[in-house]
Amino acid sequence: MPSDIFSQTPEHSAFWGEYHLCTLTTLRADGTPHVVPVGVTLDVDTGVARVITRKPSKKVANIQASRPGEARAVVCQVDGGRWATLEGTAEVLTDAAAVDDAVARYADRYGRTPAPDPERVVIEITIDRAMGQLNAARPKTASAAT
Repeated sequence: MPSDIFSQTPEHSAFWGEYHLCTLTTLRADGTPHVVPVGVTLDVDTGVARVITRKPSKKVANIQASRPGEARAVVCQVDGGRWATLEGTAEVLTDAAAVDDAVARYADRYGRTPAPDPERVVIEITIDRAMGQLNAARPKTASAAT
């Protein structure tokens, strides 16, 4: 299925390049949502979002508990009235090349390279739905309001 990310505006892609804390939602075995703060990178060209994490995390367990190709995940970021959500099928990648690539993408977006971690893995989300509201005004800071 083609990703909705390809039909989003340039502002949508730019928003995913800004420094923002995001949330990742995965589903527990009982179907309830598990929501945690994460850093996310987006590859618009391939329609893939990536989250680096540790292998023993609950979010990884939730994805691995699903049948292959059926784990769903959602990432979202908010800045005042601006927001963007990406939904798709998630898989956990453990190979060194995928992990190194995801760490480099994280370092590029967030301006810091995480310390090496032998337990690091990548959650890769193949996006099939993208939505958001990006034409809202950015909130004024306290210093700008004075």
